[in-house]
Amino acid sequence: MLYKKILVASSLLVVLFMLYLIPTKKEVEFAETNLEYVYPNDLETVYLLDSNDYVARVLISASNDSIISKATSLIDALTIGGKKENVIPNGFRSIIPSGTKVIDIELEDGVLIINFSKDILDIDKKYEDKMIESLTYTLTSINGIDSIKLLVDGKELKRLPNSNKLLPTFLDKSYGINKIYEITNVGNIDSYTVYFVNNVNDNKYYIPVTKYVNDYKQDKIRIIIDELASSFTYQSNLSSFLNENTKLLNYEVIDKQIKLNFNDMIFSDITNNDILEEVVYTICLSINDSIDIDSVVFLANDREILKKNISDLK
Repeated sequence: MLYKKILVASSLLVVLFMLYLIPTKKEVEFAETNLEYVYPNDLETVYLLDSNDYVARVLISASNDSIISKATSLIDALTIGGKKENVIPNGFRSIIPSGTKVIDIELEDGVLIINFSKDILDIDKKYEDKMIESLTYTLTSINGIDSIKLLVDGKELKRLPNSNKLLPTFLDKSYGINKIYEITNVGNIDSYTVYFVNNVNDNKYYIPVTKYVNDYKQDKIRIIIDELASSFTYQSNLSSFLNENTKLLNYEVIDKQIKLNFNDMIFSDITNNDILEEVVYTICLSINDSIDIDSVVFLANDREILKKNISDLK
């Protein structure tokens, strides 16, 4: 009897010891949750070449640390054969010449100053202006960077290497992108940028087009909406999902917020008061390139339907 009691007690001790060593299901799930938290996969905006040679807005994973590390990460994505080559989506390609190095990079009062190696000058004439557009739009999409200044081996890049086109000292989105010129003279030139939609592998992405015109007194907000609602686009592979019967009744800008009041044709389904995501994005991105705003409020016949913060446009 004593032997049996000792055997039972020993067996219980062994079982308790094994249970102590084996983690519970909750503990395993907690460990997995922590693993995801330690390795976040944040998305950042980058402007890459698509199959039609448009400079297109694309989202990729990038460093989410300091402004400088984020900028360096995105420059790697723009460089052919760069360290971020593995995150470039199918259908897109980098544009900065292979072998280009960032010698130095610093941020001063919202201006990102990048000193490149001379390899950046080995760019094909066809793509040199697009490279500047890509760099400018990508880096000024980072919160905290208002403009960029380009250096090559410590000297300011004042002209494009092939066309000899003069560059401004400080580059921002006013430089334009995928430019189209509809001007008859060199006086009273103004510009505005409209974002259109394209798709690759059933994934939609956005292409900004800057249009240059002579009438500098135009109402840019109304022109942008009219362009997006037009059945005509500059190229057959660019499209807008805004119904051509959509009318902007009125709008107002208050404290970096713009309120757009449309007729009911803004809806994709009038019974559910739904607005297509593509419509929201093309309008918000286009207006944000023309005026400094933080949010866009969509109304239909004076009734608020949707509010979109610019910072949420991912």
